[in-house]
Amino acid sequence: MRILIERSNLLKSLSHVQRVVERRNTIPILSNVLLKTEDGGMRLKATDLDIEITETVPAMSEQPGATTVPAHLLYDIVRKLPDGSEVMLQTDGNGGQMTVTSGRSNFRLQCLPEADFPDITAGTFTHAFKLKTGDLARLIERTQFAISTEETRYYLNGIFFHTLESGGALQLRSVATDGHRLARAETDAPAGSEGMPGIIVPRKAVSEIQKLLGEGAEMVEVELSDSKIRFTIGPVVMTSKLIDGTFPDYQRVIPTGNDKALTLDRQSFAHAVDRVSTISSERGRAVKLAVSASQLVLTVNSPDAGTATEELAVGYDSDELEIGFNAKYLLDITGQLSGESAVFMMADPGSPTLIKDGGDERTLYVLMPMRV
Repeated sequence: MRILIERSNLLKSLSHVQRVVERRNTIPILSNVLLKTEDGGMRLKATDLDIEITETVPAMSEQPGATTVPAHLLYDIVRKLPDGSEVMLQTDGNGGQMTVTSGRSNFRLQCLPEADFPDITAGTFTHAFKLKTGDLARLIERTQFAISTEETRYYLNGIFFHTLESGGALQLRSVATDGHRLARAETDAPAGSEGMPGIIVPRKAVSEIQKLLGEGAEMVEVELSDSKIRFTIGPVVMTSKLIDGTFPDYQRVIPTGNDKALTLDRQSFAHAVDRVSTISSERGRAVKLAVSASQLVLTVNSPDAGTATEELAVGYDSDELEIGFNAKYLLDITGQLSGESAVFMMADPGSPTLIKDGGDERTLYVLMPMRV
């Protein structure tokens, strides 16, 4: 193969595909990116056997062909070439090496044959729909922080997406939980998503799609089956395996009878939690909330460091209550809220608390208390 391509186009595409390539691989071909000439361009593909990203970029093909070269090495080379330069990619007669030439720079890279490169995209997709990138980004951003990192509970290592009737209309909902906190967000379900299966998109795929959504495209095309999901954003196509497991019945842990409503200023509360938790040990990080009429007192006790307290004016007219939470979890949730105020719906010191966003009625959070 022999192909001429703008450095900026090649770099942008490589930055997308090389992210899924693991730095350490026991299978050599998985360290490589597949380069293949196409009409008016070149297709790049990389995979870790769970996620596959492909992208086609404009290029001048002087001799058709395909090969695979080390993904991170090629990315680093192209990244260090001068802006505005053109890059010539050329394989030798037997395809064992590829020459990368730009100006006076010349590199020879070892190749592996195209035939060895795996393909995970086989199969048919049963559902297809289009979403605004902003809507999908919001569903991910509001819930991603609550994804579990505990590998033994693999079915919690992603975001659960499903559709359901809510308020007389079909909604697309995203949910994540690690057993200590739960995050839920929803948006109007797009045409074509009716009857879609409930799916769990794994953490790495969520992270990659979030990066791609931030690059300015207006719409994202989603195709899915029981085992795979495919996102198409402009020229980039990402296919991922889904987590093969059953997401728990999360509705059962969302409290419905909590009647003690605490309304507070989100930013003031977050800053106060951050300040008092400075004194706590990393292991515990428990902050006690003592609520009485129109007042909240935050307290942290550390056997080694001492005590910290801070008072806040709040809206509250129920019985006095003392309840403890993990400070990091409180900060994670308040960091997701978009409104100026937050509402904590509480029952007692041992029951889960429901947290609502004053600026977004379509999200909610559940947080388990800690003993303090």
